[in-house]
Amino acid sequence: MSLSGSVEHMLRQVTPGRYDAYEALLRALATPSTGQVWMLLWHGQAGSPDAQYGNMEVDGHGYAPCVTSAQELSASGWNRSYEVVDGVDVARTLYPDHYGLWLNPHAPGGGVGIPWLDLRRIATGLDRQPAGPLRLSEPGIEIPQFYALLAQNAHRTPAVRSLRRAWVQPALGAPYLAIGLDVYDTSPPAVDSVRSMMSQSIGAVPDGLPVSTVAMSDEYDPVAMWMRANARPFYDREAHAAAPAQAPAAGYGYPPAPGRY
Repeated sequence: MSLSGSVEHMLRQVTPGRYDAYEALLRALATPSTGQVWMLLWHGQAGSPDAQYGNMEVDGHGYAPCVTSAQELSASGWNRSYEVVDGVDVARTLYPDHYGLWLNPHAPGGGVGIPWLDLRRIATGLDRQPAGPLRLSEPGIEIPQFYALLAQNAHRTPAVRSLRRAWVQPALGAPYLAIGLDVYDTSPPAVDSVRSMMSQSIGAVPDGLPVSTVAMSDEYDPVAMWMRANARPFYDREAHAAAPAQAPAAGYGYPPAPGRY
């Protein structure tokens, strides 16, 4: 099998609704050296500072076109420069600008597009992010003890600003409860305190219910994006602090001012 053979083989298996085949294609692209693609350069030469990938728009979303082998490059009729790049490297380049990757757009049927959210999965680790497309909703399962304990522990964890929740159903794999963590501080001690908060609370989750966390500050995470738009916090430190509180007795906890006994 050639260096690009695994990508081309998996690409041929992808059909609408075959999320398992699509996931196998992502894994092939994420494998160093065997996941190489031939990026089509609209401007400049490979390795030059002014090199610029081509771009195309499909359904309002931007993609950079590529081909999967020298043979496909010849078949495409592309007569400008190109650059051979590992799939992981091109994913890291494209996803922060919300650009996807389109494989073999010249092929019969128009090739296959990899949206930028899936390029992010390739760039950061496929197993660290759920397989899309995701179905997201408010959690329907009733676990008030867990939410109450988590909110109580969050209140004792100064790094936590607020908590949100969502029910996530990936294209592949089991559905799970996602907890969105909005924090003031991302220093190592703060991160450790939040991790401790979750570990102290997770015992109240019913057996067999998977729970994951997501950083609300992650502007690229689809679960965080959904929660920011659709989920009200079930714990909000600032709203809690804004609630009226009974004033302490005059002078409580403070020494008398000099000369004022």
